[in-house]
Amino acid sequence: MSVRRPSGRQARCQMFRAPRGSIAMQRSVWIAAHPAFLAYAITCTVLCVNLLMLWVSSGAIRAKGRVAINPEDGARFGVPVSEFDPPIVARLLRAHRNAEATIYPFLLLGLLYVFLGGSPAIAIPIFTIFVAARIVHSIIYLKAIQPWRTIAFAVSLLAIVVLMGAVVHDLIVA
Repeated sequence: MSVRRPSGRQARCQMFRAPRGSIAMQRSVWIAAHPAFLAYAITCTVLCVNLLMLWVSSGAIRAKGRVAINPEDGARFGVPVSEFDPPIVARLLRAHRNAEATIYPFLLLGLLYVFLGGSPAIAIPIFTIFVAARIVHSIIYLKAIQPWRTIAFAVSLLAIVVLMGAVVHDLIVA
């Protein structure tokens, strides 16, 4: 007696199907086996929200001020075109660029650290400190408060250096 095997498209679709419970269980087992990944996933999400909030805020303030930077936007919305952003939008965009300059390297190093099997006892505090410093820096940058802006930036930079050291350590030890 032969077993009838699906062929073609039907076979390919079945390769990717699994009972719902088993996928959820696999994910739970994987996260339990890699707790640093869970911390990394939360860190990525919060930092992306930080970047998006800065970016979206600049567009919202531009729209509220009824000014456009691009001629096609001015024509579309019937608003005057300006060569320069309003000061608050320029500040938001500088805060966004500053955040990008530290967040992207941190996320790459964090991913490397997780892939190397880094300890959650090291990952969680570093990730938490970096996220807190970046959020504080974004808020303080927009409010133009010194020396706290520099302090928050220095703390985030220190977290990057510590994470870089942890990655190098794990590469050498492995």
